[in-house]
Amino acid sequence: MISSLFDRLRHAIRRRRWTPERANGVRGEDVAMRFLQARGFTIVARNYRPKSGRGEIDIVAWDAETLVFVEVKSAENDDSGTPDRAIDRDKRETLERAARAYLSLARVPWEQSRFDIVTVVGVERPRVEHFAGAF
Repeated sequence: MISSLFDRLRHAIRRRRWTPERANGVRGEDVAMRFLQARGFTIVARNYRPKSGRGEIDIVAWDAETLVFVEVKSAENDDSGTPDRAIDRDKRETLERAARAYLSLARVPWEQSRFDIVTVVGVERPRVEHFAGAF
């Protein structure tokens, strides 16, 4: 697929300019976005930060009539466990605050939203898992 070729090229350039962690994180977000789009999600924002500056939502997307806030976790391998284990209570609270700010701006009720996690493990042939309604 041509998009995966471009993703690999962008990733190679990013790894020369950025830290490996940052480059892998952005690549994971690219892979997660394409994964969700292929499943019918409509992406409306990436890396949303509320005016307060506290927190960031990796991807905001519509899944039919539900506004979904997606946290993307990536890792080169899963030797230390799955990447979604890095989402603790504090991270959830930060995501919820950022989501409330976005919902207020978009005038969408809380009941019409949910939180998903997408994990991306591996670089060359990433393995993607989607946890809908993760918390």
